[in-house]
Amino acid sequence: MAYPIPDLAPDAVHRHEIEIERSRFIAWLCHAPDSAAFERLLNAARAHYPDASHHCSAFIAGPPGEQTAIGFSDDGEPGGTAGRPMFQVLDGSGIGQIGCVVTRYFGGTKLGTGGLVRAYSRAVQQALADLPLASFTARRPLRLRVDFAGEAEARGWFDERAVPVEQADYAADGVVLTVGWPSESPVELAELESRLKGRLSLLDAP
Repeated sequence: MAYPIPDLAPDAVHRHEIEIERSRFIAWLCHAPDSAAFERLLNAARAHYPDASHHCSAFIAGPPGEQTAIGFSDDGEPGGTAGRPMFQVLDGSGIGQIGCVVTRYFGGTKLGTGGLVRAYSRAVQQALADLPLASFTARRPLRLRVDFAGEAEARGWFDERAVPVEQADYAADGVVLTVGWPSESPVELAELESRLKGRLSLLDAP
């Protein structure tokens, strides 16, 4: 199943800032394929704004609806007023592999628990509004052997189906191609095998 993810380079950051009752809320978003990417974002926010009042956070290091590789933190704000609302916005966006930090500079006016929930939610919502996105498809490696004469035909067939050829290993008897096959799609190579007149061997279980 394809799903949207942040279209950001590793360690690149998308920022958006809002002000509510003189408090600054600076949202940082990143592509977080794993928790380590999110931790780097959090560390970068803390280093960039070392004197901020709070660095609240949330992340989903997996597909939308992920239940394990997730997390959120209020970082000193009253319990349940920052990290969880931020996570709920991320979860409701349908975007996967995403990390978020909202840095707050206290402006002198207390917002109350309801006000904090709305402020942190709004900061994330507005940051998401113009976040560049890309489509992600989970893939698994699939290896197959073709002869030298069939390599170009096989590469073209996979290219037509947006299946990337991730590696090619050459030997005396031909080429072993490793492709990124969509994880949730059945392996169907009958058409390619017909084109190659049977000169194709699947090396991994379908």
